[in-house]
Amino acid sequence: MWQLVLVGILALIAGVALGFFIARRYMMSYLKKNPPINEQMLKMMMMQMGMKPSQKKINQMMSAMNKQQDK
Repeated sequence: MWQLVLVGILALIAGVALGFFIARRYMMSYLKKNPPINEQMLKMMMMQMGMKPSQKKINQMMSAMNKQQDK
């Protein structure tokens, strides 16, 4: 009887751990394919803050954000 309970608890722990790692891998690949912010959104934010965005400045900010995301 206690062996059945032990097997059930171990299966539950293994399922939770496996589910966590699968979900983590899925979210990492999703965020890599669909970054939360893109150049168009960055340009709009800069315009709303009163800045005149140049392509050079947008590229610098995007590369800085990508470096931060890779860490």
